[in-house]
Amino acid sequence: MNDLMSVVDWSRAQFALTAIVHWLFVPLTIGLSLIVALMETIWYRTRDEKWLRITKLWMKFFGINFACGVATGIILEFEFGTNWSNYSWFVGDIFGAPLAIEGIFAFFLESTFIAVMFFGWKKVSRGFHLASTWLTALGVVLSALWILVANAWMQYPAGMKFDPAQMRNVMDSFSDVALSSMAINKFFHTVLSGWVLGAVFVIGVSCYLLLKKKNREVAVCSVRVAGWVGLAGILLTMWTGDGSAVEVSRVQPMKLAAMEGLYRGECGQGLVGFGILNPDKKPGDDRNAMIWDIEIPYGLSILAKHDPEAFVPGIDDLIDGVELTAGGDTIHTVSYAERIEAGRRAQAALADYETARKAGDKAAMEDASRRIDADYRYFGYGYLDSPQEAVPPVALTFYAFRIMVIAGGYLLLFMVLALFIVYKKQNWLEKKFILLGGLATIAVVWICSEAGWIVAEVGRQPWVIQDLMPARAAVSAINSGSVQFTFWIFVAVFTMLLAAEISIMVHEIKKESGNNILNK
Repeated sequence: MNDLMSVVDWSRAQFALTAIVHWLFVPLTIGLSLIVALMETIWYRTRDEKWLRITKLWMKFFGINFACGVATGIILEFEFGTNWSNYSWFVGDIFGAPLAIEGIFAFFLESTFIAVMFFGWKKVSRGFHLASTWLTALGVVLSALWILVANAWMQYPAGMKFDPAQMRNVMDSFSDVALSSMAINKFFHTVLSGWVLGAVFVIGVSCYLLLKKKNREVAVCSVRVAGWVGLAGILLTMWTGDGSAVEVSRVQPMKLAAMEGLYRGECGQGLVGFGILNPDKKPGDDRNAMIWDIEIPYGLSILAKHDPEAFVPGIDDLIDGVELTAGGDTIHTVSYAERIEAGRRAQAALADYETARKAGDKAAMEDASRRIDADYRYFGYGYLDSPQEAVPPVALTFYAFRIMVIAGGYLLLFMVLALFIVYKKQNWLEKKFILLGGLATIAVVWICSEAGWIVAEVGRQPWVIQDLMPARAAVSAINSGSVQFTFWIFVAVFTMLLAAEISIMVHEIKKESGNNILNK
């Protein structure tokens, strides 16, 4: 058992490492693909060679980042088979479908037309090249779509049924998988946040060019395009974030409770704007959840339910299976202890089905199948030893959520200020502290992006598939030493990869800051 838990912990660490590194590249690829396509469109319409030079400048950064994203993405997909083979067997028919679509259609689309983007200058017409750039950007977005559909299904498993004969889940509605409200919200929220990250990167690098007093016109033009993309992106990201909060409240209430450090909810629940969690607080005890906090009255009820008087359950409420009516009366739902019992009944029924199948007893098989269906929605809880195991890491989820929100508010102000300066106060571009602030914001937007991903993934633990499969049941039957060995190999490989990309990026930025692009 100890070795099993070690395998689980090391496999989670390895997957988290790969996902975090991969996520450094994905949103920048999404954002730069749109910005480059817009810049080339301006060149196509104006025939101004200045915009051709600017397009090629940012296309170069897109290409560097795209290559690193592909490398880490391939590793991430292979880990489903190497580290999480039980998961792959259990839901491979469902989870594999969007990933296959992503590879066959989206990745082929972007990888085909990206060749025209980089090597088609003067070999194809202006119009065909522009179309290729936009098709590459479309391919990037479609890749994100199908990967996020797969991820959203793990958060909210819809459009499937369990087949006891195969002992695995099978898809019964592709549209329910692809068009679930969770998938739609996750797709738009992620892609739009990528616009913000790409825009901040362009603005930050442009600030560096201005610090070096080179290519002022290039920098100003770049900030104008990126500023509008970033402003649209951050406003729409906030809007889709509201929709995501409603979805989380509906299908992952424990994640929402962890995001708020909320143990006992109430009608008209406030939202913690700032706060420090009590590190000694445990589910079920009588300690205060917060050492200090500033609360926004009714904020969480509005955010989660769009109703200032709605009840929002906390961690203890969910474990105990209680809710409050608008009048303050307690009503019973399904406690986590009852879910564990139901999960174990479903697993026992599955074992009975297998025994009956081997014996050829069709009547017993049908009876076992009915019992499985009755309790299957809580199948994964049968693997848990106690209700407390279903509580995600509260502190990490709570603080990551606040980092994301605070950084997002800052980015909105940053985009407004950037556009104000380039259109109304260009003399401010001579002020060193403003340019340094723009450059430093590159770090802020990446922290915001990674924090959002941490909230989404850490907040749903211990589930690999919400309510159906915890991490301990999804892991491959391998020894922990093998996973530890490959973990440190990945640490070394990813460190070298990041060092190489940063080195290449910095080299290209310094090279451009020492040249006059418009005179090339």
